[in-house]
Amino acid sequence: MKLFNMSRVLVRAFGAAALAAGALAAQAEALTMASTTSTEQSGLFSHLLPAFKQSSGIDIKVVAVGTGQAIDMARRGDADVLFVHDTAAEEKFVAEGFAAKRFPVMYNDFVLVGPKADPAGVKGQDIVAALKKIAATHAPFVSRGDKSGTDAAERRLWTQTGIGEAGQPLPNDKKGTGYKECGCGMGPALNIAASSGAYVLADRGTWLSFKNRADLAVLVEGDKRLFNQYGVMVVSPAKFPNLNSAGAQKFVDWVISPAGQSTIAAYKIGGEQLFFPNATR
Repeated sequence: MKLFNMSRVLVRAFGAAALAAGALAAQAEALTMASTTSTEQSGLFSHLLPAFKQSSGIDIKVVAVGTGQAIDMARRGDADVLFVHDTAAEEKFVAEGFAAKRFPVMYNDFVLVGPKADPAGVKGQDIVAALKKIAATHAPFVSRGDKSGTDAAERRLWTQTGIGEAGQPLPNDKKGTGYKECGCGMGPALNIAASSGAYVLADRGTWLSFKNRADLAVLVEGDKRLFNQYGVMVVSPAKFPNLNSAGAQKFVDWVISPAGQSTIAAYKIGGEQLFFPNATR
């Protein structure tokens, strides 16, 4: 009887050890991704990440913040993989040794959204001319002001207006009295614009998935300066050896592969494609 009981104890012990080992293995195959609010709020990751898990068995936890915050997070070693949209900042991240390489993944574009009545008269294809009109008429304008990729793009566009000192970032007081920074993500910025009849620069993906449009409409689109490229990087295992770099590399390899690229292309809202894969271009 004692031998029988001992056998049962051993079986249970081995079973518990096997379960613990399995749990550790599963934990090792979980990734943390630092990414932008646009990829999350547009619904892309809800479409993309289950397909990756089906292919790899790897779970990904997404921390969706502005691109600047996402890069800072990766710079601290708090993310395994980085998926953002500020090419200049991404290239600097690589140059500083925080990633070995940046991979282009997909693109879409920015659009200037505003009240359908368009009181500032910005409608057209020239984003810089539109911003000049907004400043001149002191029209309400919501800026994210959160160091995101969208915020960085908007600041570059304001600089191109030539309103301020040549080659210098345009001070906020030159953008009209209606200019306000919310320090928020794309969805909240659109909500503020919808409730206040303001203009706002948005990525098309979040705009297409945005439900609370009120009187807002796309007023400026098609300007080549509104091009919006996304990139992906494995955070450096040399700097942060405790990260799941192998798993991160599996995600990067998959998302730039034909399977990942076709999954991105397949994501649509109302029949309209939100992101366009360009990893091989």
